[in-house]
Amino acid sequence: MPLPLTLAGSVAGAMVVALDGTVLTVAQPTLRRDLHATFAQVQWTSTGYLVAVAGLLVFAGRLGDRYGHRRTFALGMLGFGAASAGIALAPGIGWVIVLRIVQGVFGALLQPATLGMLRTAYPPERLRTPIAVRTASIGVAAAAGPVVGGALATEFGWRAVFLLNIVPALLFGVLALTVPERPRPPADAPLDLPGALLLAVTLACLVHTLVTLPGTTWSAAVAVLAGAAFVRHERRTPSPLLPPGVVGSPAVGAALGLLVVASAALNGGLFACVYILQDGLGLTALHSALLSLPLAVLLVAAAPVSAVLLRRAGARATVAGATAVLATGLLVLARAVGPLAFCTGFALVGAGFGAVMVAATHVVVRQAPAESAGVAGGLQQTAMNVGPVLGVATATVLMDLGPARSPLLVAALAAAAALPLCRALPRPARASSAVCAPPAGRRDATHIDLDVERGPHGRSLRDHEF
Repeated sequence: MPLPLTLAGSVAGAMVVALDGTVLTVAQPTLRRDLHATFAQVQWTSTGYLVAVAGLLVFAGRLGDRYGHRRTFALGMLGFGAASAGIALAPGIGWVIVLRIVQGVFGALLQPATLGMLRTAYPPERLRTPIAVRTASIGVAAAAGPVVGGALATEFGWRAVFLLNIVPALLFGVLALTVPERPRPPADAPLDLPGALLLAVTLACLVHTLVTLPGTTWSAAVAVLAGAAFVRHERRTPSPLLPPGVVGSPAVGAALGLLVVASAALNGGLFACVYILQDGLGLTALHSALLSLPLAVLLVAAAPVSAVLLRRAGARATVAGATAVLATGLLVLARAVGPLAFCTGFALVGAGFGAVMVAATHVVVRQAPAESAGVAGGLQQTAMNVGPVLGVATATVLMDLGPARSPLLVAALAAAAALPLCRALPRPARASSAVCAPPAGRRDATHIDLDVERGPHGRSLRDHEF
């Protein structure tokens, strides 16, 4: 697949998933009234999807590594589009819940492949720009989702919001199938189905536990037991689901941890802000959305800026600075009383989170070997799915126990506490001071890679290659 088409497919897949989640949130009240559903049933239209996605992301990434990322991308896109069409025609809430779970299965196939295709198509030193474009597109979709979903649900009903996905899903799914997959070496190890099952149960039960907080459910105990069994199994099996080259990398582990913390802080903070603005200050939903608009704008703007920062300052400095900006923005929101303060806080949060997402994702994808790109993408997507659920669950508990602004303070502290993880991220490598200067009048072209980031799986990043 040509590079522009690969990038377009990756962006389209990421945007379809991001848009689907945001438009459904706005359309849920209309769906509940139209189908005479209970609040618990409507909640399961989101919970069922999240559980299915979280449980299957890593295994879906391994399938992409084994059988080809384009094939899994195509299957995910086509299945996602077909499930969307089924939901739009669903006669009752039971059908909607079941089809949303099916949609989650195909979403799990789709999401790691969007990163896996980029990792295998682009050299490691050129990954920053496509990842930044993908992140900016997610920001655009997340910002446009509530507006588009609200307009469609108001004018045409909740079913219309699911029709948005069908055309792009079918178009890019078919395009991916028309391009032959590169020949892949025959697999010399089994797929580790027991490990995949244990990890799926662990993650699915973890997400279910977080969604149902502050209540207690059976899924918490199952998550702990299945997680312990998974760790034991992975240590003993000769062909683990999570390759040691990926999970054994301190940089990858730190980047995944930062993605979880940053996405949890962002979503927990936004959840609290909705109640602060509407219940506490008496603003309308539209006024609240307008005040938070700087978040989406700065998130999109931060993506290309962070690509430049990665080249010039390296991942360690970029992520550390962005995390500090995110924490500062949350503190500003926790103290905000007027429109200017809220807009400033939202802008800082958007800029910080956008840069963290691009830089940390770059580390996860770049540091992973190309043959494990799908697993790396699955781990990144798992972090980006677990983090928001954790953040909202924590905010819900805190708001039940104390002031509405307490989640913002806790989120800021969590982001600040994650700063030590940045020490494990790559930093720029400088040319040795022992290198002799070239003779006068002659330029030494082999020593121009000052302030470049090096990784174990790629050569240096030179300034002229950006």
